[in-house]
Amino acid sequence: MIALIDYNMGNLLSVNKALESIGGDIRIVDKASELEKFDSVILPGVGHFGDGMEHLRSRGFEPAVIKAAQSGKPLLGICLGMHMMLESSEEAPGVSGLGIFKGKVLKFPECNEKVPHMGWNSLSLKQNSKFFDGVQDNSYFYFVHSYYVAPENSDCIIGSCNYIKDFAAVIGKGNICATQFHPEKSQKNGLQILKNFIATTA
Repeated sequence: MIALIDYNMGNLLSVNKALESIGGDIRIVDKASELEKFDSVILPGVGHFGDGMEHLRSRGFEPAVIKAAQSGKPLLGICLGMHMMLESSEEAPGVSGLGIFKGKVLKFPECNEKVPHMGWNSLSLKQNSKFFDGVQDNSYFYFVHSYYVAPENSDCIIGSCNYIKDFAAVIGKGNICATQFHPEKSQKNGLQILKNFIATTA
């Protein structure tokens, strides 16, 4: 079974619906103590980094998510969920993230382009990943964000995107994958990633 974490900041309904449409055995979980019962974990998210971390901590999810990451269980972070996997963010100075990946979250530099980066954009795959089996290089995904992750170690970058600048759109290591885009809103390509995630749980 897949645990979809409810910490009052996530795009739960759309992620849940997408997973159910492809046969995922998923449960929405709002108690950190329940995570150990599940085979894999999804940390979704929409909103502010500081608020997200506050909600995670107030519900006791911080140590539970870190433990899941270290356990070898498949773990998927989506959008804000991806950001919180890093150590810090310019969106909330002084607020520490989960630190699953070393690095920080930066705001797009000011320029003539609109921020947030919103809409469809292509993904350049940098390395093979089981989570992207069946997804072609330069496939399109749906983005909505004003900040981007800057991991300390580029070896974890699975795919990049260009908007204003090149940025890491997918990071991962072993059992962990995190996407800046929303797979649940990215039609066929996004559903393929979710199918791959389900397959790692089977």
